[in-house]
Amino acid sequence: MDKKEDVYGKFWQYLSFDQKNLILEGQYLMNEVIKNNAYHFKDYSFLVFPFAKTYEGFLKKLFYDVKFITHLDYISDHLRLGKLLSPDLVNKLGEKSLYKKIKETTTKELADKIWETWRVGRNQIFHYFPHNLKAINYSEAEKLINQLTTTMIEAYERIYLPQMKVS
Repeated sequence: MDKKEDVYGKFWQYLSFDQKNLILEGQYLMNEVIKNNAYHFKDYSFLVFPFAKTYEGFLKKLFYDVKFITHLDYISDHLRLGKLLSPDLVNKLGEKSLYKKIKETTTKELADKIWETWRVGRNQIFHYFPHNLKAINYSEAEKLINQLTTTMIEAYERIYLPQMKVS
């Protein structure tokens, strides 16, 4: 059994080949490149990137698999997950709101967690604002990576698995 399967269990099997590679590359960066502290970076956002990219791909796959989005949405270059996940846009989006679908399928708490993880683990890290450069230290990067990973696992367990038992 693969070492990663021990850690992530069925969730690891659910991930696509490319998503697994992103996680492995992110872990390599953390464990092999950064571990010796040979150089102290001003911003460790680059460590979060492979996990944030995996999070986006995972959510698209999950939402497609449980029929929250269509096949055309899934393959589209124009799907705006952040917009669809926003609790502030539920009324405007109506039935297209992923936040609403998550809340109705599970709980408000999980919908909030998925949104918050998107907001802090992806949007705040990877958008550049001249007036607010969001630089993070190594410890903050580790915390965000853990948040991204645990949110994916929880979403898999609470959204995907129950839907597959019904099918």
